Amino acid sequence: MERCDKVMNQRNMHDCPKTGPGYPSPLAAMSGPKETLLYVTAIYSGTGRDKPDFLATVDVDPSSPTYSKVIHRLPVPYLGDELHHFGWNSCSSCYGDPSAVRRYLILPSLVSGRIYVVDTRSNPRSPSLHKVVEPEDIISKTGLAYAHTSHCLASGDVMISFLGDKDGNAAGSGFLLLDHEFNLKGRWEKPGHSPSFGYDFWYQPQHKTMISSSWGAPAAFTKGFNLQHVSDGLYGRHLHVYSWPGGELRQTLDLGESGVLPLEVRFLHDPSKDTGFVGCALSSNMVRFFKTEDESWSHEVAISVKPLKVQNWILPEMPGLITDFLISLDDRFLYFVNWLHGDIRQYNIEDPKNPVLTGQVWVGGLLQKGSPIVAITEDGNTWQSDVPDIQVCAV
Repeated sequence: MERCDKVMNQRNMHDCPKTGPGYPSPLAAMSGPKETLLYVTAIYSGTGRDKPDFLATVDVDPSSPTYSKVIHRLPVPYLGDELHHFGWNSCSSCYGDPSAVRRYLILPSLVSGRIYVVDTRSNPRSPSLHKVVEPEDIISKTGLAYAHTSHCLASGDVMISFLGDKDGNAAGSGFLLLDHEFNLKGRWEKPGHSPSFGYDFWYQPQHKTMISSSWGAPAAFTKGFNLQHVSDGLYGRHLHVYSWPGGELRQTLDLGESGVLPLEVRFLHDPSKDTGFVGCALSSNMVRFFKTEDESWSHEVAISVKPLKVQNWILPEMPGLITDFLISLDDRFLYFVNWLHGDIRQYNIEDPKNPVLTGQVWVGGLLQKGSPIVAITEDGNTWQSDVPDIQVCAV
């Protein structure tokens, strides 16, 4: 919401004049109409199938005869891309810009570094490929490879995080800028201000801050996860604090052993708040970061998922392995998934310092009934989770 001059919170952001896409605030978005279509990336990495990834269009209109079905597939032209965290070309950050239209999806490819631009406006139920930004061009102009997260900016540019250089070195990570026609503009961060590892990022304009996380060196994770690589220093445990929009690396937060493999970064939606969270996969902690009285940033463990004692697995204890998470638009709840355990958790974060577990559902993972892996309780009994049947989307 950078286009409004006065400092706002979720309640008074409605004063921002409506001229561009999206909503004046996340709270306003909650009362908006429900989406009728979803776009989902589908990848073939690790399946043994020699097929290109595709973007699936899913009908989520309950009144539609094709409700819950995949109604279109858009395959990309190349093999082995591994489509990843995609985003819109413009969104509510451009709310005050009459020239901005939410039309294109920006699909970064983790392995190839290629960027696809997909037109969803001409035919929303059957999107089409608009443009391809080739990795050779990105590398020759910026040195960046292994694309990850895409975010639209209020300026009309698109910013994408990259995890390394062409050789898979973590020291080559950084951020790419595309203009509104998806031409290469160069790197966002100032020269000499690139992080040692990269992954996700989130910017908070009212606090003039962007915070990014650090996963691992592409040369390591593209070969499959190896625990020894963590000890070898090929995976990260830091948050990088940048000036926004200046691109200067102001502070690096070492999360220590409690913050190994920090992945997704989420600020609270209220732009006046100076608090956010990052999910740390291997240590299975949700870490809260926040601004201190001296205007620097600090962190603390807010939620800790205990490992489970197990049988028939590669280790005697299994971490939860927190992966993606989200915060509700009203900043009341935080949701995250334990990828190995297989449960989704809901925490009340109205007091961000003291999250309270308010819901939990088992949806998959390695401990579901029928798996050879079982969890062991403190009294020596074994258990597995009941997983509900889920309707499978089909063409």
